[in-house]
Amino acid sequence: MTATRVAAIDCGTNSIRLLVADLDTGSGTLADLDRRMRIVRLGQGVDRTGRLAPEALERTFAACREYAEVIREHGVPAERVRFVATSASRDADNRDDFVRGVREALGVGPEVISGDEEAALSFTGATCELTGGHGLERPYLVVDIGGGSTELVLGDREVTAARSVDIGCVRMTERHLLHDGRLTDPPTPDLVAAITADIDAALDEAARTVPLDRARTLVGLAGSVTTIAGIALDLPAYDSTAIHHSRVSVDRVREITTRLLTATHAERAAIPVMHEGRVDVIAAGALVLLRIMDRTGAQEVVVSEHDILDGIAWKTAEDTAEGTAADAG
Repeated sequence: MTATRVAAIDCGTNSIRLLVADLDTGSGTLADLDRRMRIVRLGQGVDRTGRLAPEALERTFAACREYAEVIREHGVPAERVRFVATSASRDADNRDDFVRGVREALGVGPEVISGDEEAALSFTGATCELTGGHGLERPYLVVDIGGGSTELVLGDREVTAARSVDIGCVRMTERHLLHDGRLTDPPTPDLVAAITADIDAALDEAARTVPLDRARTLVGLAGSVTTIAGIALDLPAYDSTAIHHSRVSVDRVREITTRLLTATHAERAAIPVMHEGRVDVIAAGALVLLRIMDRTGAQEVVVSEHDILDGIAWKTAEDTAEGTAADAG
C-alpha cells in the first residue's frame, strides 16, 4: 500500500504541535517528515476569565502561519490537514474568534473535540507501537497530562473507559499558585496540599468512570511526563529518541516532583531538558503524575513521545484510505 502524507496539528492549553508524516495504514508504519512544537499558552487566564486572551490568540495564530508554510513545503493537500483543539478552546466564551483566526491562517478550521474524542486519539497514538517486544501487560492506562486537563484512558487494543478531568499543569498552577498576577515560587506546603487535594478529588471523579485499579501498565504522555523522563535520564539536552519508551520508577518520579516543588524559577530553568515554556508549570504537572501513580499503585511509567498528535495523523490517514476505497468502489 502506498503511504499517505498527512499533516496533524494538536492545539492544547499550553502548546501547539505539528506533525507532517507519511503513514501506511496497511503495515502500521509512520515516518516523520516534520515534527515541531511552539509554546503559545492559549489557555492563559481561561480558568479565571472564561475567555481566550488577545495576546494568547495572536501567539497561536503566529504559530499557525508558520505551520501553514511547512505544510505547503511538504505538499500536503488541505483535505489531509487536520487541526484538533482541546481543553482551552472548549472552555472559552470567545472560541469563535479562535476558529476564525485559525481558518484564516491555515485554510482549514479547527475541530474543537470532546474529552472522549481526545482520549481515543491519545490512546491510539500512544499504544499503536507497544505491541510485541516490550513485555508490557494489558490493559494499558494512558495518562495524557495537558495544560488544561488530564485524560485517563483504559484499554487493551481499543478504549474501554475514558475520562477527562480539569487538572492540567497550567490550570493547577493558575488556580493555586498565581496571585495578583505573580507566581508563588516555590509554593508553600499549604499550596502544595491544596493542589494535591484538587488532583485527588478529580481522580475520585475519574475513578467512577475508569476502573484505575485494573491497569497493568501506565503509559504517560505530553510535556510534563517527557520532561520528567528527561530529568530522570539526566540528559544534557532534550532527546526525544532517548525519552521515547523510557521507564521511570515511582520513587524517581517522587524524588523529581519534590525537587521541582522546592526549586526556584531559576533552578528549574537551569535544568538542561527544561523548555522555557514549562518552567512555571512543570511542578504542578509532576504532582499530577505522582498522584496518579500513587492512586493506581503503578511502580513505573512507560513514557511515550507519541500521543494525541500521532493519533490525529493515524485517523486522518485512515479516513483518507477509506475515502479512496469508497471512490474506487
